[in-house]
Amino acid sequence: MIWAMLAIFVVHVLLGLPLFLSLLATAVTGFLFIDLSMLERLGPQQFFGGINAFSLMAIPLFILAGNLMNISGLTERLMRLARLMVGHLRGGMGHVNVVSSVFFAGVNGSAVADTSALGSLLVPAMRKEGYSTSFAAGLTAGSSLIGPIIPPSIFMILYASLTNTSVGSLFLAGVVPGLVLAVAFMAMNAWYARRHGLQARGQAPARSEVIAAVIGALPALVAPVIIVSGIVLGIVTPTESGALIVAYVLLCGLCQGPLKLVEVWGAIKDTARLTSAIFVIMAVSSIVSWLLSYAQVPNQFVALLTPYIDSPILILLLLSAITFVTGMFMEEVSALMLLTPIFVPVAMAAGIDPVHLGGIITLNITIALITPPMGACVFVAAAVSKLEITSLFRTIWPFVLVAVAVLLMLIIFPPLTLWLPTLSG
Repeated sequence: MIWAMLAIFVVHVLLGLPLFLSLLATAVTGFLFIDLSMLERLGPQQFFGGINAFSLMAIPLFILAGNLMNISGLTERLMRLARLMVGHLRGGMGHVNVVSSVFFAGVNGSAVADTSALGSLLVPAMRKEGYSTSFAAGLTAGSSLIGPIIPPSIFMILYASLTNTSVGSLFLAGVVPGLVLAVAFMAMNAWYARRHGLQARGQAPARSEVIAAVIGALPALVAPVIIVSGIVLGIVTPTESGALIVAYVLLCGLCQGPLKLVEVWGAIKDTARLTSAIFVIMAVSSIVSWLLSYAQVPNQFVALLTPYIDSPILILLLLSAITFVTGMFMEEVSALMLLTPIFVPVAMAAGIDPVHLGGIITLNITIALITPPMGACVFVAAAVSKLEITSLFRTIWPFVLVAVAVLLMLIIFPPLTLWLPTLSG
């Protein structure tokens, strides 16, 4: 049954069918082996149940907040602040790229949106500073991985809904890894700048300029504080936090002038399109997940890894390897939905903290966004930089290796993930 389902899924993906149709065909194949009449009864139930969680309502709200942030001009203010902070250093525009991603991550939580919004502005600027187009596009795609790690994170909300883990703890667990990832990419950028003789441009900004930029970007900088503190302190749920941040960004945009109602309607439509794509994949994936549970796949997986259960680090390395390979060939949301129910029993048996596991899985799934042949961020970065996709596929691997090195650090040193959640109690 499992091998037949896998074969059907691979064939449909290779034929170029939309992912939700490939997953649906996989589900139908599974019911053929059990009882096709169950499809009529259990199919709609699992389809609806996969998206029938109050916490999942936070996803479209955070996406909408990010869209409103882009059209309201807050993104440009964050980029200006990043430019004043690090733009005068050697390889300044590359550092601006990474720091802007850190700022942008605090509202949106989407790597693809980060790549699209920042890449169209920063790739040309990096080229003017002497960067190759391939490195500029690769750094844009690589630094966008910070988006789903630093809260709010769409992937962490999905993981929390699947495992009943605290969203607040997961959000806190993403802060340090996200900053470590940023430092790693800035170190890589500094190495590139020194190797290729890029020189610092301009002088360090005056203190008054930095203060003015901080004041201008303050509404955007406050947003992630509102999100995380509200959830961690128990004042609001993740969904309520999403609604609050949408109202906050909308109010900031309307009060500061550039945001128009017609643009708000456009942001709502864009959010609806992206949310519907995510939710239909989640819904169909839940049917496949039920079939995997029915076939005792999680139990078989636990039994398979039982000899290594005394070594949490080895277990996490094995789970990460499986996730890495799966993410190369499967859309990230569906990979998260399918793998998490299988991985959690193994991790629990090995004594791995579910929050630590959530951080590891989230970064794993996020890395898949820049790995060929399915990496969505690579396609977006290639489009905004006007590069051939095959060319960027060849040059993206150093950025993948940097992200994998950070992943290994998180596996070997769990306090990097667990320090803030533990500190908050």
